Amino acid sequence: MAGPETQGQLPDERRSRLVELLRRRGLMRVHDLASELAVSAITIRRDITLLAEEGAVRRVRGGAAPAERPLMERHHDPAGAGGFGGAGAFAGTGGFGGPDAGGQAGGFGQAGGARAGGFARDAAAETGDAPELTVGMVVPSLDYYYPDVIRGVREAAAAAGVRVVLRGATYQVADERRQLSSLVESVGVDGLLVAPTTESDEGEELVRWLQAAGVPVVLIERAATVGPYREAMESVVSDHALGAAMAVRHLAVLGHRRVGIMTTITSPTAPHVRAGWRLACEELGLETGAAPDARTVDRRDPGWGRALDEVLDACVATGTRALLVHSDPEAISLVERCQDRGIRVPADLAVVTYDDEVAELCDPPLTAIRPPKADIGRAAFTLLLERLRDPRRPAHRVVVGPQLIVRGSSA
Repeated sequence: MAGPETQGQLPDERRSRLVELLRRRGLMRVHDLASELAVSAITIRRDITLLAEEGAVRRVRGGAAPAERPLMERHHDPAGAGGFGGAGAFAGTGGFGGPDAGGQAGGFGQAGGARAGGFARDAAAETGDAPELTVGMVVPSLDYYYPDVIRGVREAAAAAGVRVVLRGATYQVADERRQLSSLVESVGVDGLLVAPTTESDEGEELVRWLQAAGVPVVLIERAATVGPYREAMESVVSDHALGAAMAVRHLAVLGHRRVGIMTTITSPTAPHVRAGWRLACEELGLETGAAPDARTVDRRDPGWGRALDEVLDACVATGTRALLVHSDPEAISLVERCQDRGIRVPADLAVVTYDDEVAELCDPPLTAIRPPKADIGRAAFTLLLERLRDPRRPAHRVVVGPQLIVRGSSA
């Protein structure tokens, strides 16, 4: 990581030095430029963007090049792929990495093999260590929901020969900001894949920081807008509202006219699930006024057992015999409480869960809505790669539909 930014150095002077460094040395990585000029990687990325718009330098993957391409580079790169790693095929990535030197979760794959692109081939021939694209990824959990998202990113990155450095956060904005800053400033990643906290003033501030981070960003399972005109940030999300509506329609086909819902108050997915539940109930003419509409504490909360009893009491009192629950651990806990109370699933209460992480391990196995987690990861990586190839392309917002998996808890 670059040290404190050079005091007394005017931005114009720094950019002039940057242009001169590129003129003398040719292609350079962002991290190397940051070291040379004693500024942060974010500052260098912003300088490169400004200078490229003025035609003073060329942006390439992972760094910058002189505005006029050297004769040797043109000879070796006639197609114009260029850059760190090039636009063509990559080879030689390893498997899922272990902990890195900083004690954090490691990246996907180690560098190896020759990469397509003129500079990469020349650099590999001279140094034996070809530069590569590096993508940073921050998710709020490494053991629930996101492992399949990570797998999708891993597969797509391996196919493209791109290194991914993974960090796990804790649904806390300060932790997310720390992890993201480390990836940008210390690791020097070329882009970010992140599932950030977006609610609250702190979440909105984090979104603004991401927009100004100086690297392309794709949000995973989150959507956000920025700026005075509320422009969309690039994102890939599951259509959770559609999934919840599918669950309601499934239960309605089975003859249920009153479908309740139970979500926890801390889940960022819950608002979308609830919106889909309500919309489907209204479209189908189902009774929502009396059906349980429960927002509960987290299952680790001391009041969880009481919350379960309140939901089941409401189902019995209102004659509600179908319930949509987010997510799997909460649904499994609910079914266990049903068994304790002599409520039969599905004979007395049909249950559909949302997530399908461990739903089939319940007794009875739970009917579930399965978000396309691995596809979300692959789509997010592809979107980021396209952004790196074409920084001026319009922002894309990708929505991927979930699946209904019917098991014994509803039929």
